[in-house]
Amino acid sequence: MDQYSYIANSDAAYVDQLYQSYKQDPQTVDESWQQFFKGFEFSLTYGEKVNGTGLPGQGTPGKTNGAVSNGSSGNGQATAPAAGTASARPVPDASHAEKEVSVASLIKAYRSRGHLLAKTNPLKERKDRQPRVDLPDYSLSEADLDTVFESGKLLGIGPATLRVIMESLRKIYAGEIGFEYMYIRELDVKNWLRNKIEKEALVFMPSLDEKKRILEKLNEATVFENFLATKYLGQKRFSLEGGEVTIPALDTIINQAADMGVEEVMIGMAHRGRLNILANILGKSYESIFDGFEGNVPEQVHGDGDVKYHLGYSSLIETKSGKQISVKLAPNPSHLEAVNPVVEGFVRAQADEEYKGDFTKIMPILIHGDAAVAGQGIVYEVTQMAKLAGYKTGGTVHFVINNQIGFTTDFEDARSSIYCSDVAKIIDAPIFHVNGDDPEAVIFCSKLAVEFREKFNRDVFIDMVCYRRYGHNEADEPKFTQPTMYNIIEKHQNPREIYKDLLIKRGDVDAELATRMDTEFKKQLQDRLDRVKQKAEIPYKPLRLDLDWAELRFSEPQDFDQSPETGVSAEVLDAVGKALVKIPEGFKPLKQIDKLLKDRQTMLTDTKMVNWGTAELLAYGSLLLDGKPVRLSGQDVQRGTFSHRHSVLHDSETNQAYSSLDFIKDGQPKFQVYNSLLSEYGVLGFEYGYAMANPHALVIWEAQFGDFSNGAQLIIDQFIAAGESKWGIQNGVTLLLPHGYEGQGPEHSNARPERYLQLYAEYNMVVANITSPANFFHLMRRQLTWAFRKPLIVMSPKSLLRHPKCVSPLEDLTKGSFQEVLGDNYAQAKKVKRVLLCTGKIYYDLLEKQQTDQRDDVAIIRIEQIAPFPKKQLDAILGAYKKPEMFWVQEEPENMGAWTYLLRIGMNLPIIARKAAASPATGYAKIHIQEQADIVRRAFE
Repeated sequence: MDQYSYIANSDAAYVDQLYQSYKQDPQTVDESWQQFFKGFEFSLTYGEKVNGTGLPGQGTPGKTNGAVSNGSSGNGQATAPAAGTASARPVPDASHAEKEVSVASLIKAYRSRGHLLAKTNPLKERKDRQPRVDLPDYSLSEADLDTVFESGKLLGIGPATLRVIMESLRKIYAGEIGFEYMYIRELDVKNWLRNKIEKEALVFMPSLDEKKRILEKLNEATVFENFLATKYLGQKRFSLEGGEVTIPALDTIINQAADMGVEEVMIGMAHRGRLNILANILGKSYESIFDGFEGNVPEQVHGDGDVKYHLGYSSLIETKSGKQISVKLAPNPSHLEAVNPVVEGFVRAQADEEYKGDFTKIMPILIHGDAAVAGQGIVYEVTQMAKLAGYKTGGTVHFVINNQIGFTTDFEDARSSIYCSDVAKIIDAPIFHVNGDDPEAVIFCSKLAVEFREKFNRDVFIDMVCYRRYGHNEADEPKFTQPTMYNIIEKHQNPREIYKDLLIKRGDVDAELATRMDTEFKKQLQDRLDRVKQKAEIPYKPLRLDLDWAELRFSEPQDFDQSPETGVSAEVLDAVGKALVKIPEGFKPLKQIDKLLKDRQTMLTDTKMVNWGTAELLAYGSLLLDGKPVRLSGQDVQRGTFSHRHSVLHDSETNQAYSSLDFIKDGQPKFQVYNSLLSEYGVLGFEYGYAMANPHALVIWEAQFGDFSNGAQLIIDQFIAAGESKWGIQNGVTLLLPHGYEGQGPEHSNARPERYLQLYAEYNMVVANITSPANFFHLMRRQLTWAFRKPLIVMSPKSLLRHPKCVSPLEDLTKGSFQEVLGDNYAQAKKVKRVLLCTGKIYYDLLEKQQTDQRDDVAIIRIEQIAPFPKKQLDAILGAYKKPEMFWVQEEPENMGAWTYLLRIGMNLPIIARKAAASPATGYAKIHIQEQADIVRRAFE
């Protein structure tokens, strides 16, 4: 076999490796390989019996023009069998045995690289990617085409001629679908896929009813776009034209999922094709969609609203088989792929609560564009979540609408990889590349994708290669940048016409039926449009993603005048406290953890003064006892970046994990605390989605350091800050952002509170900087006590976690509520001439100076909740002082922190702070100490 090419040699080595495994234990290789090796061994044995040498004639391989003589009779004369059959069984020789291995290698090569030959591009021939699957690559030639090879068993067609084997391989692997799956490492998964592909791709033919359904959905998709183009000329709609087969594909995915027991589907997608999917998949009324084009403002809308191609929707669909399935489309911003983690988080929450962890009951579908799925880093982050315990959702069906272009950028400039979908390979997800002009091939992939997802609970990708009929939007001229491509597109029939002609040609439907479907649908659309034009406003039904949200209301300004009661009974604290100090029998903690548990015990039963970490865990435990789920995720949150939380303990000898808050009482929800992957954008988006689904869960994301939230700014800007105003969706997600100036340098000092305060308006979120463990306890409980939901941004502490004065009486947790403002208990009100307003850690620096110098003429007031600004609460405290001079004191430079926000809301206070700076903090410890001392000194001068 020295004459083999490099590729052939590598494949031959693979076959030899399989054969060695087979000889040791036949069950270790796939059944088709077992059959092949049985035949191979039989051939070798049978050949040896001819003359005792294993070779025909005098030990010389019988060849004719380089081909194995098929069926040598022992005297050099060959008899050829009928092409494509194995009826005339050959007498093999050593050369034939070698060629059996070559054919086996060729089959493996097609499985691995045949997708590079697949005819997936509807516009032109594909680039030559040099798949190396030609006969000469495997020391085979056309002279071997009528030779029968046992290797046909590998394809399930039995012994067959090379001609038949090649025809089968081309039909399966080089047709309208390119299958990529051979990189999958789990043998059972790969074998299941291969059997489905090789057995069903050859014989797949939709029923007549299925063909009519495909044509019907194509008709709806095409006529809908044509109608909008005609009636609303020049308006942006981000049409689906060129990719209309998306509609029958999604229809198939949803119907197939329902038939397999899925009860809920959540879709995330960008703007292209969104209106079409809203109308023809989710069943949103055409009136509502046309209303958006007419520019009418809906009645009862909450907030500012959003453009028509960003809105979400929810509906209950009855499938062809009579099953009901809930289908939701998540609202999204223009930022491509940003909705992906939100969808995954939503699905995880529903799976956890609604379906008790059964991921087969709910399925996420993410619809991507080719440029975005290849270029947006969030795709990689979310893909890496797929198999992680804290983030898995039972597999996502990814559907790529591959327009072969991104705005004006050719795909050669948009990625280095051959395919836009190559990210799938990092989690061994199969990819089905399919020609968007072949609806039946797309439907085959859609069915296979759902079957795969339901069987293995893992991701699967469909890469539908199509085109974009117009520019990025309908007013854009694509010929500026892709003149040749758009010359082809101009003359190219749309998928519906191609499929209709095929059905008529095959006799599946008659021309009259197709024309009638077209006419009836156009009339239906015109009737709906006429109705919209006659009625100026259409009643708006607010989006409700879950029935639990109906129990809540939107907030009113007066809700922020005083926080609700959030104390708990001493019995609750006792029950949670016992769980926090107890470990299972035989559990061996580290010495440091043993001390931690004793310290907790001392705080809870002796001093009855709790630090930050203990108060935090008591808050979570009290919510769990209320039956409310608590979910905390982020980098290293189980222990805590600053080693303060220790919510999960580890046995020092076995590494066995023990989560204390899971064992408060029987039947309670589990404390969901997950160390996240090293991601901010993806993880925060996931937690936002989780909180979007479940209003009764406390959902928290903690940044490792506060300014690491920079990496998640898109989720903060587009979802957290603006979601309620744009889409009428409330969300109670909580962000813990460690913040405070302690000499740790520019990246570990400042959580950028000014950014959240700039985003704050219209009561869209809460921004807090807490200095008391008890106040933090009440703040966490307030999140679920309110009759509405608001995102909460907390500038959480670092050094205060162990500050001796940052403790609270246990009694403070049993009564009262969150205090938006904390007054001064040291200063003498009648003596006070100066009031220092501040927030966060700087308070303790000021407090030390105040008490060391016995300055009872200076009052220090802490603003614990910065936004919404608690003016009434502050005025009530300031009423005790007679016209004092007031200053705002902050650690942050003047151009950061809360000062500019205070100016914006009318609090015109002089400031004591670091000078305005480009960098948040100095990198030099000595300079930090000098700057901090200077702020404190100036505050009391």
